[in-house]
Amino acid sequence: MQELNEALRDNQLTLHFQPKINLATGEVRSAEALVRWEHPVLGLLQPDAFLKRFDEAGLMPALTGVVLAKALDQAAVWASRDQPLSVAVNLSASSIMDSKLPNQVAAMTIARGLSPSALIVEITEDVLVADRDRARTVLAALKNMGVRIAVDDFGKGYSSLSYLRELPIDELKLDKSFILTMMDDARATALVASTIDMAHSLGLEMTAEGVEDKETLRRLTDYGCDLAQGYLMSRPIPAEQMDAWLSNRTPRPLPRGHALQDAGPAQEISDSIG
Repeated sequence: MQELNEALRDNQLTLHFQPKINLATGEVRSAEALVRWEHPVLGLLQPDAFLKRFDEAGLMPALTGVVLAKALDQAAVWASRDQPLSVAVNLSASSIMDSKLPNQVAAMTIARGLSPSALIVEITEDVLVADRDRARTVLAALKNMGVRIAVDDFGKGYSSLSYLRELPIDELKLDKSFILTMMDDARATALVASTIDMAHSLGLEMTAEGVEDKETLRRLTDYGCDLAQGYLMSRPIPAEQMDAWLSNRTPRPLPRGHALQDAGPAQEISDSIG
């Protein structure tokens, strides 16, 4: 408990950012903010090593506040440089069920001179299982402010798809387990293609997570996927490294129709992903 409180108090928590590529334009318009703990003894810790401990200790609201503040601080820096990027922040079930969250987000964005549209709230399907009515109320308040809502790890959970109709969702992020296997598994490929079509039929954007090779990126582009993120483009990196990454790339769209062709796609992909 003492270490957890020290992490919050002594600014030991930091953010890494992973860019999301718009496949139609090659541009980066948003980045996912991922928290890390620079532990004074254990070194840099990944979220899996500590998020559960914060939740069990009742410190998740405090952690959420720190992560939101740091993410929006960075969004304000990018906006001041005429390079506006929205930031996506993963929120836990306890955070989404907090009725004070919309007012907290409103105050944070106003204090930084940002539009609420600079923030994307990412939730997982299991968040919706506990109390969908309460989640709907909080998410609707955020949506009405201009915050975008994304469902992370889509397809990994077992909740009813009825929430796609009931909740104010803007984006689905297809779980990386489908993306990593789609080139070798016909069923995974069919699920990816059909899920992209379903998302579009509902007026939602589709993001593919875990893109690690060029052929997968080609195939996703051909299927009409809107956004992609993964190690092929960039690992999660500190903000200053992302600034350098952004300045060294030339955004270009990845043409569709090349998934099964060999003629000239390599340079196109290289230019598109930076």
